[in-house]
Amino acid sequence: MEAVAAIPQNHASPAISAEHLVRRFGNFTAVDLTVAENLQFYGRIYSLEPARLKRRIEEIVALNGLAPYLNRLAAQLSGGWKQRLALGCAMLHEPKLLFLDEPTAGIDPVARRQLWDLLFEMCGHGITFFVTTHYMDEAERCSHVAYIYFGKLIADGTPNSLRELPDVQPHGTLRVEITTPEVTRALRFARQIPGIRSATIFGQSIHALVEDHFDLNDLREQLLKN
Repeated sequence: MEAVAAIPQNHASPAISAEHLVRRFGNFTAVDLTVAENLQFYGRIYSLEPARLKRRIEEIVALNGLAPYLNRLAAQLSGGWKQRLALGCAMLHEPKLLFLDEPTAGIDPVARRQLWDLLFEMCGHGITFFVTTHYMDEAERCSHVAYIYFGKLIADGTPNSLRELPDVQPHGTLRVEITTPEVTRALRFARQIPGIRSATIFGQSIHALVEDHFDLNDLREQLLKN
């Protein structure tokens, strides 16, 4: 299953013309060029005038933190920095809409968080992002989420509205999170308790779907003891 999520810009959506649209982000850079050469190359593809291109490169280098890597070949960048460069190249002509196809695939957790921080900062500049991802924690960062399964749209809405769907949280149930130092042992115990519909580990916590008649304080005490 894949989630398609949208992060809207802060303003009303304008009419989108061809010059304001980039169809794909990822594997976007020329690996045999330096960071600076990539920015120059894509700026010329977008037919930016020299003065505008110079201004846009300066803005993108500052925003994306690329200054230390300007003379480095793109092939020598880490996955996270390649994505930052690709995003910068895609933004040179100041598009209003960007399609991001699994932008954090294959990069480490720190780079993934930093890239999302950068995307939200760019939203403040009036850009709308349309993101595909398999990471649900990324999808829930967005303002609107759609789930696609075998090419069919099966659900869409805000993250909060999707959590309230009957298939996600059936009537008469609650979702609870219980932090415990012995999370693996607590999970085995939780799965044996009648009325706990499902339970899974999330970091040092147990996330459980329980029937709403449970005394949650008593449940927490049981899991902490066991």
